[in-house]
Amino acid sequence: MNSLDKFTPYALAALRIIAAYVFFIHGTDKVFGFPQLFGAQPLGSLFGIAGIMEVIGGALIILGLFTRPVAFILSGQMAVAYFYQHVGMNGNLLFPILNGGEPPVLYTFIFLLLVFAGPGAWALDNKRK
Repeated sequence: MNSLDKFTPYALAALRIIAAYVFFIHGTDKVFGFPQLFGAQPLGSLFGIAGIMEVIGGALIILGLFTRPVAFILSGQMAVAYFYQHVGMNGNLLFPILNGGEPPVLYTFIFLLLVFAGPGAWALDNKRK
């Protein structure tokens, strides 16, 4: 057993919280227009629906509440975003750096990790059990 293994739950929690916070901020921009990258989008549009999912899902993942099912949904959302928005715009599947798709690819796999590994330490899911 590696001496660092005892820190795995805390490292996983840090990854969960920081990734979800950045994801949440993407949502607040789309829903509330803050901090003003895209600005507020119509809530019935694809961007608006994505923003709602990012705000609610991001908040739940930050808290570590319903982590596995929420991460599963958000992983799927990001996979769809990559193929629909990024690959669909220029047809470049293999080089996310060329189609601007690095964030959705990373979110897809970070959230997928949370589906299988769970929330780690500092999660409300741990209190629910």
